[in-house]
Formats: sequence, C-alpha cells, structure tokens
Amino acid sequence: MQRAKGANLITVRNIPPKLARTIRQKAAERRSSINRTVIHLLEESLGMGEKQAARGLYRDLDELAGAWSPQEAAEFEEALALQRGIDPDVWK
Repeated sequence: MQRAKGANLITVRNIPPKLARTIRQKAAERRSSINRTVIHLLEESLGMGEKQAARGLYRDLDELAGAWSPQEAAEFEEALALQRGIDPDVWK
C-alpha cells in the first residue's frame, strides 16, 4: 500500500464495541464520515477544536443547555435574584 505524501496515518485496533457504536452514532448525527468524526472528537477532547481554539470556550456543559422547562428557569432566576441582593449592614 502506498502512502500519500505528507499523510498522517494512525491505526487504532481493538476498539471496544460500545465505543465503536458511539462513534458511529456521532457520525450519523453529524452526517459525517467516521474518519472525520473521530478527528473531530479527538480535537475536541484535546482542546484543539475550531470552536475552542477560536473562542477558548469549554464545551463540557453543552448538553445541559436548554434542559430546564421555562418554569424551572424562572424559579432558578428568582433564587438568584434573592442572592444578588446587597445587605447594607455587611457593606458599611
């Protein structure tokens, strides 16, 4: 087998079945090839993803975004509002 000039080839063997299924699912969700998906996942996990590099954002809580109902969000905001109050006796 001839290698393309400058190509960086890495072979990974013995991928656990659950991991292989998850990679395939991610590829299907992204409508991307398994190769591109694996590269994307590696870049993201190593902090080298385009979004992270460009903005320096953490993505570890993304799946929680939008998980609250409007009522839960309102209750949370109300609780925060109570905590944001300034006690004048403390700040004298």
